[in-house]
Amino acid sequence: MKKKIETLIEKIKNAKSIAISGHKNPDGDSLCSALALMKIIELNFKKKATVIYDGNIPKELDYVPLRKEAISHNHIPEDSKYDLYILVDYGTKKNIGATAKFIEKADFVIEFDHHYNEEKIGKLCFDDTEKAATSQIIYDVARATKFEINQDIIDLLTLAIITDTGHFKFVRYSDVFKDAAALVEAGANITRLVNLLNNKNKKTVLMESKVVSNAEFFMKGRLAVATINHDDYKKLDGRGELVLGLLGQIHGVEFAVLLKEQKENQIGISLRSRRIPVNQIAESFGGGGHLCAAGAVVMDSLQNVHDKVISAFKGM
Repeated sequence: MKKKIETLIEKIKNAKSIAISGHKNPDGDSLCSALALMKIIELNFKKKATVIYDGNIPKELDYVPLRKEAISHNHIPEDSKYDLYILVDYGTKKNIGATAKFIEKADFVIEFDHHYNEEKIGKLCFDDTEKAATSQIIYDVARATKFEINQDIIDLLTLAIITDTGHFKFVRYSDVFKDAAALVEAGANITRLVNLLNNKNKKTVLMESKVVSNAEFFMKGRLAVATINHDDYKKLDGRGELVLGLLGQIHGVEFAVLLKEQKENQIGISLRSRRIPVNQIAESFGGGGHLCAAGAVVMDSLQNVHDKVISAFKGM
């Protein structure tokens, strides 16, 4: 770790241009980790890093600190080239999206991630699959280097943990509570930050409620499957985490599935489990993720994907 941190510091010091991004359609961990790194670099190296994203950022993240600092790739000149590119919470290459064009041209790439991935993009990798959120890895490095952190950074690192654990409902390793406690000691106010996320508009909440009310149940109630067509998907905020969370609260449900018709014959699959791994099911559809929270995107009709996913759960 010491040698890697020395290289990290050297690369940031020597870089004349720095960019940071996560996966396409960033969630709380992806966005907040990127913004936290941006601020850490600014505070400790007096350098400006650009946070770039592709896709849509959920409305619930509108009020997180420094949100307006994140720039859509559409507003970055195509010929932009960065000395240093930092990739956070991306999972796999195909999750990156349009920012890949900048990563490919960068002189050096560093990655921070908590997803299992055999195809590393970074030349320098800070990866740990036993972390609940990528922000925990960034926090470990910040503490090891004694980097200065301020309230915005503390809040961003904490928000990343809150969102990626489903408000601490999906936790496999106890160190996430230790890190959250350390951030609270440093000044994070969990209640305030959770309230910051509770800002969805009425249309979104009603749409998510409709999707949940139309869910189907299989395997004697152990498997809950919700589907959303393209017209309704356009009204959905983010990736439908509330839908998955509500399905997971139903007594007897062990697996929650959300199928989203993102475009005609392009279906997003989101899988959640209380305890039994579902990442292999996601991998069978060309996706991946964590043991109990995974997903994929499939080019097929909504009905066909629906039937194939249900079939994949048989025997579990």
